Amino acid sequence: MLVLHTLLWPEELRDPGDMPSPTPVTERELRLTEALMDELAGADVDQLHDEYAAALEQLVDAKAVRETLTPALEPTPVVDLMTSLEESVRAARQARDDDEQDRGHPHQEGD
Repeated sequence: MLVLHTLLWPEELRDPGDMPSPTPVTERELRLTEALMDELAGADVDQLHDEYAAALEQLVDAKAVRETLTPALEPTPVVDLMTSLEESVRAARQARDDDEQDRGHPHQEGD
């Protein structure tokens, strides 16, 4: 059986060293594993950063020396995607209507 688990952060990568496989692995399984790894290796692991782990580590370090942390910045407001989409559609319709009127072809409802 072949098990594939996607690693997300550089610190999850470990050198297996000389650790043997608990079950025999065929050459075909190794080729398949290499093909899967090549296919899934789209991200440069060195450029990834786990912000949650970094913030948690900062909090633990501050608590260890009894330091208080400054509160996090206020999050930016959430954008209502449905409202944005409706506004975009309205603007596109208005632009189309204006264009048709400029050419002398008024837009008929239901077109």
